[in-house]
Amino acid sequence: METAIQDVMSIIEYNDLDDIVLVGHSFAGKVVAPVAERAHKKVKMILYLDAARPEKIRGPQAAFNPTEFPRPPGSWEVPFSEKIIEMIGKDVQGADREWMLAKATPWPVRHAADPISLSEKFDAVKSAYIFCTGSGDPVDEIVAGKWGRLEGPYKIIDTGHWPMITKPKELVEDMLALTGS
Repeated sequence: METAIQDVMSIIEYNDLDDIVLVGHSFAGKVVAPVAERAHKKVKMILYLDAARPEKIRGPQAAFNPTEFPRPPGSWEVPFSEKIIEMIGKDVQGADREWMLAKATPWPVRHAADPISLSEKFDAVKSAYIFCTGSGDPVDEIVAGKWGRLEGPYKIIDTGHWPMITKPKELVEDMLALTGS
């Protein structure tokens, strides 16, 4: 996790970025939260896009068991496959599916298993959310607060886990509306 966090921190630092909206898609919710904590004076908001949503608590959190995704026994990575697309993004079809499968890289298991911890600096960071109805998470339960409190506004898109592929125009409109851009 620390490598991914430092990669984003370096982009912010070396490009002198300010007033940033960090978008964390999927496991990257675990990346943008620590980045926002560390660069809290430069971050305007976090937008969690069908993502892991860390809470404003002080202990280790956001780790989950990666065995729900198919991978070879003993492997350090989850290969991106047709099976994963079918699990969380059935609406990606045809040329888009072929493109995703050709370009995708494996996902390191440690990104799932490693927890993150956040300090009080994270508490002041604003959050917004976009949930995808076809990605396997119970959106109704999430919105109702059964999976933790939502700390900001949200939108729901009727799509699988990759709305940037299946509904890019709707996604951009929702992102702009939620971030006030």
